[in-house]
Amino acid sequence: MEKNYLYLKTRDDFYRLDISKIVFFEAQGNFTSFCLCNKQRGMVCISLVRMAELLKESLGEKAARFARVGKRFIINLTYVCHIDMPKRHLLMSDGERFAYQLPVSAEALKQLRNLFVS
Repeated sequence: MEKNYLYLKTRDDFYRLDISKIVFFEAQGNFTSFCLCNKQRGMVCISLVRMAELLKESLGEKAARFARVGKRFIINLTYVCHIDMPKRHLLMSDGERFAYQLPVSAEALKQLRNLFVS
């Protein structure tokens, strides 16, 4: 399987991330944190809006595996496991090693569900 990487460079940090291992990005003010499937976390001084642009610029067609969900997250659609509408949670998991429960608005969850159903 061919590996593809996202390169994140800031003044103080450089990350080379295998895109298949990225679970989600989360807005933290003007910063964006990321979480990988090996539970590694990191943070870069890039806004979530800029991160979405960077994904498209860097990955081209492969950026379609990522989706903006609400104001706070960009997720890897590969790891969507459960959309819980009543509790407003999104479960991201590989089914074996990790599970992350993300708080997401009802409207954003509805849009995500429609993405999978249609």
